[in-house]
Amino acid sequence: MKKTVILLLIFIVFPLFGLAQSVENVDFISPIHNDVSAIKKDGKWAFMNKNGDLIIDYRTDLVVEQNEDGAYPIFYNDRCKIVEVKAGISYFGFINKSGEAIIEPQFLNTTNFKEGIAIALKVDKKVIGENTALGKEMVNYRYFEVLINTEGEALYYLTLDGVNVVLDKDFLTGVPHIMSKYIAKDLYAVKQKDNTWTLVKVKM
Repeated sequence: MKKTVILLLIFIVFPLFGLAQSVENVDFISPIHNDVSAIKKDGKWAFMNKNGDLIIDYRTDLVVEQNEDGAYPIFYNDRCKIVEVKAGISYFGFINKSGEAIIEPQFLNTTNFKEGIAIALKVDKKVIGENTALGKEMVNYRYFEVLINTEGEALYYLTLDGVNVVLDKDFLTGVPHIMSKYIAKDLYAVKQKDNTWTLVKVKM
């Protein structure tokens, strides 16, 4: 009987204690936001919960943003921005509080979520012809400002014309700006080419 108890402690109880990683000797700890806190160590960021337990291990793809009390990654609506650089171009997505990429990096820029909605720059590809000599498609890329939900689905196009873009690091040297902005629930302001603003009431 005693041997059985000892085996249970070894295989069940002890591993449970091993799951909680201690948070010590870190460079920065943010305030709690959306029930979690960002921590920095050796140039990497992680997240801990309100009990001080590490819930997302240290990683380098979390997007650091300027906040009132410092620069750090942050969760809104249980989503935190991540970035992946492909061929010199930055693409943005989101993880959940388990560290899973719920929205794979695919947008040229994105805001944080408010009331379950974010503004993102979605790239659309259009085949305009074919280069028979090279055996390659001739394509045109444009990005649109769209509203996405927490699963990454495009729910509404705030801009209809789109902006032509060359997906090459020599042409796209930075992250394009989002020109639209959240005003209130279902209400957005969209900046026009003549620098005037148009209010858009969204029904989804």
